[in-house]
Amino acid sequence: MNDFDQTGGVETTVPHSARIWNYWLGGKDNFAVDRAAGEQIVALVPGLVTSARADRAFLRRAVRHLTTQAGIRQFLDIGTGLPTADNTHEVAQRAAPDSRVVYVDNDPLVLTHARALLTSTPQGATDYIDADLREPAKILDRAARTLDFGKPVAVMLLGILNFIIEDDQAHTTVRQLLDAVPPGSFLVISHPTTEVDGPEMTEAVRLWNSTGGAEMRLRDRAGVAAFFQDLDLVDPGITTCSQWHPDPDADSSPVSHFCGVGRLVHR
Repeated sequence: MNDFDQTGGVETTVPHSARIWNYWLGGKDNFAVDRAAGEQIVALVPGLVTSARADRAFLRRAVRHLTTQAGIRQFLDIGTGLPTADNTHEVAQRAAPDSRVVYVDNDPLVLTHARALLTSTPQGATDYIDADLREPAKILDRAARTLDFGKPVAVMLLGILNFIIEDDQAHTTVRQLLDAVPPGSFLVISHPTTEVDGPEMTEAVRLWNSTGGAEMRLRDRAGVAAFFQDLDLVDPGITTCSQWHPDPDADSSPVSHFCGVGRLVHR
């Protein structure tokens, strides 16, 4: 769906997934139609706001872990979404100022905010690519302007694989991305799941898909784990986002998004 009307203005009459997510995160880049749709969905699954925020907190902890514990200095963040607090480059460069981050999204709304993603420390670098996850060759070609694919890269797919409905296409896309990075690279995924509040989440996705935006699907634990085939999963493996290396004072109650971080050991 094109999120801009034919006059070039922002389409405000149809709810938009990125703006609904922004609303749940407490952001301001949303409209009344997005808030109304967001409230409808939350009425079905009251924990979705907590889940959205747990997903964002997972991003922060995963990037921090990869920079401080795994020595990663390059990140390819696909499905960036609207900028908010603690974007990938901010977390990475806070721990390692020489980190290089490439953001990828095909949402024209995100493109208008891309300047917020392009700040960087003098030692590091950031870039933004307007592309779809289903175009891995285009993504990799343009990302090579900023990233050195001869060195490890963290490929980050947070809340994006759920928009590829067919498993075969989703797995092929992930494999093409991983084939371009060397051993020592990492794959980071978060994905809405049927494992927590399954019937309610199924109905929420049905409602989401009826709004006119990009359709999405849920996957169970096994479905998420399948993306990490032949990778070494970082403990605790596939788990609810709130329980992946939680901060000491954080609420680790299960949420309806699962996640994992895996290391590419060999081809």
